[in-house]
Formats: sequence, structure tokens, C-alpha cells
Amino acid sequence: MPQVLRRGSKGPEVKELQRLLTQRGYPVDKDGDFGDQTWRAVRAFQAQNLDQHGQPLKIDGEVGPLTWWSLTHPKPSIEAVSAVDYAVMPPARAGGSALGRAALKTAISEMVSGAREIGGDNRGRFVRKYLAPAGLDEGESWCASFVSWCYLSSCGMDVSRMPFPFCPGAREMLRQFRRRGMAHPPRSGYDPRPGDIVVWWRERLEGWKGHVGLVHQLRDGMLYTIEGNRSSRVQGFSYVFSRMDKLLGFGHVPD
Repeated sequence: MPQVLRRGSKGPEVKELQRLLTQRGYPVDKDGDFGDQTWRAVRAFQAQNLDQHGQPLKIDGEVGPLTWWSLTHPKPSIEAVSAVDYAVMPPARAGGSALGRAALKTAISEMVSGAREIGGDNRGRFVRKYLAPAGLDEGESWCASFVSWCYLSSCGMDVSRMPFPFCPGAREMLRQFRRRGMAHPPRSGYDPRPGDIVVWWRERLEGWKGHVGLVHQLRDGMLYTIEGNRSSRVQGFSYVFSRMDKLLGFGHVPD
């Protein structure tokens, strides 16, 4: 394994890093010089990928053992232990609007069907399907397009019936919810419901990168979600609701 690479490093190991970054969809000049361009690409890669334990990479712009492993291996498929069955719709008493629950049902159907990346990061027929309404090609991050597609599918694939514009970006989706009075900030006392969106920031709070998923249910202090592009497939995740990190807020489509 190469030494830890950081801004200012030079040589064949840096050139190999640049080759791998470009191969994974973060194009940089392959000049063997770890400059600002490579540093930005490394941080972007770290913000969107996991280590071999399924944990988010530290976004520090340095290429140590965990980042190097992630660069040289496909995204790990995380087996998340959960107290709920993500393949089953939450009970009616858990709440949620009719459209929100319909979007969640669509997400569950995609998960059960094995929706995933095929042939590399952010690639394959499922990813193309989610990105297509936004006019994007495979290779782009797809978490927000997945959530948008679930709502679009629940509206009969009629964009004009969607309660918010089809958004390929997580932060922009939350902004659209705010403009429509459908957003709830963190620590506001709001309890998210099935089919709500949940949005996190990535890399830095004031930046533009984010991540979004759909709420499955809030139960016994745990928030259960269905997300795309956190791992290589659509799957469920769980969080201690009172300790959620990097949370930007929730969005609820009313009846």
C-alpha cells in the first residue's frame, strides 16, 4: 500500500491515485503532482464513498489506508441490522400522507427488486432510470433522483402532478420543500413520518453537497430510512433519532 498521500506529494503513487480518481468518475490531470485539483477530487470522493466497514470516509483530502481501500474496491454492500422489516410498509398509525406513503411503497418495491449500481459507481440500468427525468447520464450521484423518481412514479410519471420539482440534488430538494412550507428543521420537535424526505449535509455545512433518503418510520427512538447511493444499492438504514449527525432537516408532503 502506498504511503499516506496529501497535498504536496509527488511521484508515481500520486499518478496512480489520479488514475484511480479519474476511473471512479472524479477526473483530474494525471501529472503525478498532488495539487489543489487532486485535493478537491479526493475530498469529493471521500464525501460519497465508504470504507471496508461500511462507514463514511473522513473528508480530509488525505489518502490513507481507508481511502486507498475504497478507491481500489467497489462500494461495499452494507448489511444493516434492523428491528423493522424494511420490505413491509409501516402501519397506518405511523402516519404519513397518502402521496408520501405511496412514494415509500415505490421505494420498497425498488429495494425488493434489487435496485443497485451495476458496472461501477453510479452506473447501471437502475441509476439511468432514476437520473433520466433530470436529463442526466449515469455517473452522477443518484440519491436525490431516486427519491424524486419514487414521488414521480407515485404521480403516474406525470411531472406536473409532483408536489415539488424533480430534483437531482438533495439540498435543492430541501430548498423546494422550504419554499412550499413543507420543511422542518432539525431539533424543531417535528417527528418525521413515513414517506417524508430526510436530508443531510456532506463535506461541510455551508457547502453544496448533500444526501437524501425517504423515511420508513420513526419507532422507539430510532429513525428507519430507505436510501439510494449510500451504498451500492437501495436499502434500509437506521439512526438513533436524537443523535443524527449532519442533519439539515425533513420534508413532509401534506394530504
